[in-house]
Amino acid sequence: MRFCTVTLGCKVNQFETSAIGSILDLRGGTQVKPGEGADVCIVNTCAVTAESERKSRQIVRRVRKLEPDARIAVCGCLSQMAPSEIERLGVDFIGGTGDRNGFVSMIEDCSNGRPLTLIDDPTERRLFEESSPDFRSHPDTARRMTRSLLKIQDGCDNYCAYCIVPYLRGPVRSLPVDRAADQTRRLRESGFREIIVTGIEISSYGRDLDGGYALIDVVREICLAAQNTRVRLGSLDPGALKEELCRDLSLIPNLCPHFHLSLQSGCDDTLRRMGRKYGAKNVREAMASLRHFFPDCGITADLITGFPGETDDEFIQTLEFIKSARFSDMHIFPFSPRPGTRAADMPDQIEKSVRRKRAGIAAVAAAEMAQEYKLSRVGKVVEV
Repeated sequence: MRFCTVTLGCKVNQFETSAIGSILDLRGGTQVKPGEGADVCIVNTCAVTAESERKSRQIVRRVRKLEPDARIAVCGCLSQMAPSEIERLGVDFIGGTGDRNGFVSMIEDCSNGRPLTLIDDPTERRLFEESSPDFRSHPDTARRMTRSLLKIQDGCDNYCAYCIVPYLRGPVRSLPVDRAADQTRRLRESGFREIIVTGIEISSYGRDLDGGYALIDVVREICLAAQNTRVRLGSLDPGALKEELCRDLSLIPNLCPHFHLSLQSGCDDTLRRMGRKYGAKNVREAMASLRHFFPDCGITADLITGFPGETDDEFIQTLEFIKSARFSDMHIFPFSPRPGTRAADMPDQIEKSVRRKRAGIAAVAAAEMAQEYKLSRVGKVVEV
């Protein structure tokens, strides 16, 4: 079977697409690029914003035009949230955010007529679905990669007011520490030079495991198994970055000194409405600890502008906060109401034009900080 893949959204989606490719590869499949005569085209979708939904639908239509004779298989968050909407796009197979092996088996079984659908109830999930990373580093081709993703966690229990993801991914589930270390060793032996530890909410790692495991435990074992290979952490909850954790992380020699915070706002009132479990003071303390134990580290962050009820004064507070935080880069998104979340029904919704304007203002500040950070590196020797 010749197959191609297209991925939208986060690093977890990238990992899961890679895992699907690995399964097909082990079963004798051959991966090609879209437009190179695939038998099956797999699109892994995103639904975190309205824009990501639009792009997901657009990609499905584009793949159909590129590969008119191929069967189209769609999985990911959008198909988990709205399988009937995906069906109307005229696809052949519909999967969700779980059961990668079942999804591949459905594709291999083939069908004619009505699309085959494999969608479960995420809230019923209790076990981490272990999927192997793509251990192929393609040393003799232009596809050689130096980085690989390692998914250690799935699901989220936070249910922030704006976020649809917990409804699509279910509760927290964690990859056991020994399995994470084993996968890390295999990635190192395959020739990868950097491993990015990812998950839906890795700060909550271990809550579901017996033995009192936490994020620091799995990171230690991963870094030990990686030996001279670099390890980079994915997005972190600022409220989880206590001084003790920052100190313990600093004792790991091959951990990259870069930390991405799921900030969302720098205003306490906005954070409270969002349902975040920390305030601006907590974030300042977390960043101070990081910079104390990791001098010159890079700290990046996510930001949402125009959340319901965000006044001009609240936005100014956030703007002043991010400027004082001196982030090395930022990902900035205008608020996008997700049907089924609390924020979608909140009063005082902000006009789309205002949300976008505030995002633009914040982006200018972020660009200035990024430039300042880059200039501060001039003349220094770093490992890459």
